[in-house]
Amino acid sequence: MGGTSEREYSEKLSETLEKLNKRVKDIQKDFDKIEKIKVNALKKAEEMRRSAEKDINKIEKNIAKSKDLAPESKQRLQSQIAITRNDIENKYAMSRTQIAESIIPVSV
Repeated sequence: MGGTSEREYSEKLSETLEKLNKRVKDIQKDFDKIEKIKVNALKKAEEMRRSAEKDINKIEKNIAKSKDLAPESKQRLQSQIAITRNDIENKYAMSRTQIAESIIPVSV
């Protein structure tokens, strides 16, 4: 009565292992893509911070050089600059945290 042979079971096990290996490779490719996206996002966040700081420094220098601005105006602008710098740092920190937490380890 022709039951399943050892060879047939071995072939099925091999096929299952091949499918598993293919899926593992696909998952690793996806993970590599995610890591690349995270690295690019970190670079963008750093560039955003550097660019904003550069712009603020330039504005700050121009304010200091300005002879048309009253001392009170310069003080108010310096206060706005401090607030803007703080806002930049907060947004930068928030972005880095969000990127770092983008993949939460799942416990099995």
